[in-house]
Parts: sequence; C-alpha cells; structure tokens
Amino acid sequence: MHQDQIKSPAFQNAELRSERLRILAVLGFVAIFIVVTVVRVFVIRTAPGSTPWVWSFLLAAIVISYELWMLRRVDLTLKAKGSLPDRFWILSTIVETAIPAFAMAFLTSTQLEVAYRPLVSPAVLVFFIFIILSTLRLDPGIGILSGTVASVTYICAALYLGWRPPVAGSAAPVTQTSVSLNAITLLVGGIVAGAVAGQIRQHVQAALREAETKRKLEAIEHDLQVARSIQQSLLPQERPQIAGFDIAGWNRPADDTGGDYFDWKTLPDGRLVVSLADVTGHGIGPALLAAVCHAYARTSFSVTQDLPAALEHIHQALTSDLTPGRFVTFVAAVCCPGCPDIEILSAGHGPLFIYSREEDRFTEVNAHALPLGIVPAFSSDPPSYLPLNAGDIVLLATDGFFEWENDQGEQFGVRRTKEVIRVSRDRASQEIIAQLYDAVSRFSNGSKQQDDLTAVIIKRL
Repeated sequence: MHQDQIKSPAFQNAELRSERLRILAVLGFVAIFIVVTVVRVFVIRTAPGSTPWVWSFLLAAIVISYELWMLRRVDLTLKAKGSLPDRFWILSTIVETAIPAFAMAFLTSTQLEVAYRPLVSPAVLVFFIFIILSTLRLDPGIGILSGTVASVTYICAALYLGWRPPVAGSAAPVTQTSVSLNAITLLVGGIVAGAVAGQIRQHVQAALREAETKRKLEAIEHDLQVARSIQQSLLPQERPQIAGFDIAGWNRPADDTGGDYFDWKTLPDGRLVVSLADVTGHGIGPALLAAVCHAYARTSFSVTQDLPAALEHIHQALTSDLTPGRFVTFVAAVCCPGCPDIEILSAGHGPLFIYSREEDRFTEVNAHALPLGIVPAFSSDPPSYLPLNAGDIVLLATDGFFEWENDQGEQFGVRRTKEVIRVSRDRASQEIIAQLYDAVSRFSNGSKQQDDLTAVIIKRL
C-alpha cells in the first residue's frame, strides 16, 4: 500500500469500508451464480449434459466461505480501528483473481471441442468481475496485479485445456490466436482498473481532506462562538444608574472575537469609573489580551480610586503579558453622582470628543500618556477635569468608527462622527450610539468591517 495511505487513519477506514463493499459484491455475484445454476439445472434443464453441477456448487461454497472469512477479518479490523498488512491485499487479490482460472480449467464442459474450450467458457467473463471490483481497493497496484494474475492464470488454464501457443512462421487458426488476445485484454483491463483505482483514491483522499478540514473549521467556529459568548458576557449587561448622567456602551467585533471592550464599576466612595480599551489587532489573540486587561482594570480600580495610580498598576501588570508590537490604548472617566464635572485620563486613546450643547461645539481631549505596554515605566500628565452642563456629551470610541472605509476607499472620519453626535444630541445615549453605527454602516456601502467597533456615551442630564 502507499505510504500516504498508511499514515492516514481516515483513509484506512475508508479503504476497509470499500473492501467490505467489494466483498459483499462478490458474495452477491456468487449468490446470483447459484440461483442461475439452480434454474438451469433443476427448473428449465437446459444443461443436463454439461459439467456436473455438484462441482460448481462446491466451488461456489468454497468462494463463499473464503469471502465470509475475509468479511469477518475486515469487520474486526474496522472495529479495532486498525489496518490490514500489505500481504493481505496481495494474497487475497491473487487468490480471488485465480478462481475463474480454476473454474475454467476444471468445470468447462468436456463436450466442447478442445480449441473452443478456453474461449467459450463462462468463467472467462468472471475474470473481468474481479478486475472491476479490484478498483474498490483504492490501489493502482492492486488493479494491475489483478489484471496480471488474470492474464497468467487464464493462459495456464488454457494450456491445461489443450491450447497451445501459435508457432512462429506458421498459419494459426483464429481459435488459437484469440486466446493470446484474451490474455492481453485481461492484462490491459487490469492496467485500466489500476488507473481507475488511482483516480478513485485521489477523490477519496480529497473528500477525506475536505471532511477533515470542515470538521476542524466547525470545531474552530464552535470555539470562536464560545470565546465570543464569554467575551460578550464580560461586557456590562445593564446600564449604570448614576444621578445626573445617562451612560451607555456598545461593542461589535470585526471577527467573532475582538480586542475592544468597555466597562463600568462603582467605586467604594460611590463614584462610577467608566473605562474603554483597545488592544492592537482583532481576533482571538487580542480578545484574550482584552479579557486580561479587563481583569487587571477591575482589580486595580478596587485597590485604588486614583486614576494615574490605577493605570500605572494596569500598565505594570500588562507589560509582562504583551508580546513585542502589542499595546493597549486605555481611557477611564470617573463620574460623581450629582457632580457637574468628570475626571478623565487617557493612555494613548484619542481623540476624545466632548460636545457642548449650549455652545454647539466640540472640544477634543488628547491622550495624557503613551499606550499601555509600549515602554517599561508608566508616566502621564495629570487627568483632565471636564465641567459638563445639561445636554453635554462625552464620546469614548475606538478608531474602528473613524477608519471604516467605504467602497471608494474613503474613511468615515472625525467630521462625520461629530455631525452624527450633533444631529442626535437630543436623543438618549443608547440611541446616539445606534445612530452612530447606522451612519457608519450606511456610509460603508457594503464594505466589510475591518476593525472592532466600541463606543461609550456619557451624557449629562
């Protein structure tokens, strides 16, 4: 057998199942032969003087016994999920393909003239049955072996029946030359069967590879769905309730999982800290880092309510987890119940947009520090304290909104983002986010989302 087949458990299983089908086909053929013989001999009595039927039945019984033994061995191997040795395939091919030669040599009617016995014996046709069925063994070598054995044993049976090869230089009757032609035909048939078996094998292997690939993809898809559900479960499930503010957040990864997240947490002193992070890239890797960052941030804000100290703690924890080239932009805003202003600190995340309802204008807040994980030591400018009046809006968003390109390669950009906020200023925070996503989705004109989308709206009531 071929080495690539031996190494493939899936192909071994397919090969054994194909062999099982071949054995059942042989048994079916023998059963039909028995039925036809019984009808000829005992019902319509068309062959009373031909070969004794008892020998035909005896040969059929031997073939059935042999095939049943083969079938049991194949079934046991299938059950054990094993494989059969090369000698099994070779010896069984030789034995089975030689059966028609035995039938031809010993069961051909003696009433026929010697010259015609190798030509008119029905057993000659049985050679082709075994050659054709050899293709189910999915091995070109077995097909060629079957044709070779058929050709050689046919010549041997013909010699036994009295045929002699033509003598060079002398005229030979058609009956004498036809035997040689039949032998060549059997050999060619085996070569053709080998070629067909090779093609079938390639198709089977391709189908098995496709099935294995599909199985792996389904497993990966399942794992991604699990990861997505876990990641989504880490996001806040309810909007925060804090006096004087209407706050909402939303996230949509570019893939099944993403590197963005938002969160809010009530501090021990009653204030609310709202955070948003963006890990470089998107997919399962950044999603894992985002989950780690989420855990570090929650722990840090539980330990200290000072924003620079908390971000320094997150930075130190993340530095040991991030590989070169990876970093996290992070922004945190602290809201105090009933207070008119918020405290905000950004590590590489910007710009941040503050919309003044009274003045109908935007103010941008730039980052106070480098993204987390870029340099070993964390340092930042002091946090910004932003006074907010009723109707003022703070937008924390990842660059997936601004950088989403339409089918013309044009980005949605900051200007359009501001315009959506301005038009939606009288809506609730959740509705503003919905309007923003709807606008960028319509702008994309069907182009695929390339980056994660995350937005948090903090609106002063």
